[in-house]
Amino acid sequence: MKQVLFAAMIALVVSITVTPLLISWFARADIRQRIRENPTGRPPKPATPSMGGIAILIALWAGYLGAHLIGASDRPSGITASGLLVLGLATALGFVGFLDDLLEQRGRRSSALTRIGKALGQIAAAVVFGVLALRFPDNNGLTPASRHVSYVRDINTVSFGVVAFLTAVCVVVLAWSNAVKVTDGLDGLAAGSMTFALAAYVVVTVWQYANSCAVRPGLGCYDVRDPLDLAVVCASGGAACMGFLWWNSSPARITMGDTGAVGLGGMLAGLSITTRTELLSVVVGALYVAEIGSVALQIVVFRTTRNRLFKMAPFHHHFELSKWAETAVVVRFWVLSGIAAAFGLALFYGEYMMMVR
Repeated sequence: MKQVLFAAMIALVVSITVTPLLISWFARADIRQRIRENPTGRPPKPATPSMGGIAILIALWAGYLGAHLIGASDRPSGITASGLLVLGLATALGFVGFLDDLLEQRGRRSSALTRIGKALGQIAAAVVFGVLALRFPDNNGLTPASRHVSYVRDINTVSFGVVAFLTAVCVVVLAWSNAVKVTDGLDGLAAGSMTFALAAYVVVTVWQYANSCAVRPGLGCYDVRDPLDLAVVCASGGAACMGFLWWNSSPARITMGDTGAVGLGGMLAGLSITTRTELLSVVVGALYVAEIGSVALQIVVFRTTRNRLFKMAPFHHHFELSKWAETAVVVRFWVLSGIAAAFGLALFYGEYMMMVR
């Protein structure tokens, strides 16, 4: 358990110290977010250094590796396949986002080509993750992922073949990475809400470890490979987002860009798969589901009725156009994210209590 605390502390310190270095370097290199027309009619914001997600990824790895280094003598299993796979997926998708950010900064972005190229990159990362996640069985035969549909644990009556499983992994990865990306539209919104989601997953993974079938077999135990190491990953990610939020809150001095948003979405997707909570993650990350859902609804309604359901999608801009202050939108969405995370934990614990009765 010490590793979870070590990971959070290290990631927080690294994130909060590396981010201003990136701000200074990006400002000198003129790597800034492009200024678009402000739909609210308010004065446009000054150009802000972008690609701050690099700091989140650095802090994520520093927290994970540092926690293992400090707590090596206190940890029986060390670095695990599950932890590395989730970190690898987040990093690979972060690199895909980084390339997209870089093309935009250099003014070479073609929207159609970028969408196709980014999707291919996301799919490639998802396929590699899916293939590897079905390998590396532990002493109990558990692999990082299973081919069953999962809510809080595997639903053994519903399973996939290998091809169907890889397709499902691609869908999950694309959905979560794009959902977090569209949420990252206001200062501090994505970083703050992701902190709540990953904090919830710290609780989930620690509980799974405490009630693991390998450690404490019995009613309600969890067949999850490496839950404590996944808790270290979650703690590193949540603390990295919190440290970044210090510089990203309104008025933001840096934005995470697709480097951070797509990477964090991939991390959430990887966690949902390795913790056997794909369906529960829809509740924990309900804010992201609502954000990307608002985009889909806006498109469907407009194409069928030629009317707009929202003043602008994703729907955090709808509230901006309704004259809400940006900080009011962000803080209220943080509250909604916290409620969603708490409700997800309530469902998680409620399922456990039903199992042990």
